[in-house]
Amino acid sequence: VQLVESGGALVPAGGSLRLSCIFSGFRFADYAIGWFRQGPGKGREGVSCIVGHNDATWYSNSVKGRFTISSDSAKNLVYLEMKNLLPADAGVYTCAAIRFNKYGSQEAQIGLGMSGFMDHWGKGTQVTVSS
Repeated sequence: VQLVESGGALVPAGGSLRLSCIFSGFRFADYAIGWFRQGPGKGREGVSCIVGHNDATWYSNSVKGRFTISSDSAKNLVYLEMKNLLPADAGVYTCAAIRFNKYGSQEAQIGLGMSGFMDHWGKGTQVTVSS
């Protein structure tokens, strides 16, 4: 299993950026993929998640309305479109995957995963937002 992020860059406040996560070694339909970030001196924060078998999405309150997660399952890609970036959005963005039971509680599994209990992690990509 492998997840590799790309797209991190230096952008001005108010700018936009799209991150990509390409994954391999598992079927997206059996997993959910989430984006996490860790800013300087901060703990890791779950940002957004997409469920493979039904494309259900979840966003943290801090990014809701500004970030959009999407997938291209044919290309094994998950994207995080980020708009109106704030200096507080800066950090290392990491994608991760959690095996998902489509017959179980979606809310519970997303909550568990986005609390950091993911099965597989990428190495991250740096996003810097200049004020």
